[in-house]
Amino acid sequence: MELLQILECSPPLAREPLDAEQAAGVARVFKALGDPVRLRILSIVASREGGEVCVCDITGAFELSQPTISHHLKVLKDVGLITSERRASWVYYRLVPETLGELSALLTAPATV
Repeated sequence: MELLQILECSPPLAREPLDAEQAAGVARVFKALGDPVRLRILSIVASREGGEVCVCDITGAFELSQPTISHHLKVLKDVGLITSERRASWVYYRLVPETLGELSALLTAPATV
């Protein structure tokens, strides 16, 4: 089952416990976000005007090698947080808002009366 499907099927944590498959899928996302470099990359992509950013702009924001940045981008892409599109010799990244929305819904506590 794909991560977005797992998130869509997961009730908010405060309402009912996750099953083993749901917990494993959500844990993959949190593990990806648990790295400061990946969290920064995601924030760069999310905050970019126009909703997308060239890999050249991401690489320039870090004192890391291009292969290291590519690895972090692959991890974020593998868990469904970002997507990419190649245009000529550059790759552009954008957020997958549905994944972030479902992750947010999972973490949202119900309003207390």
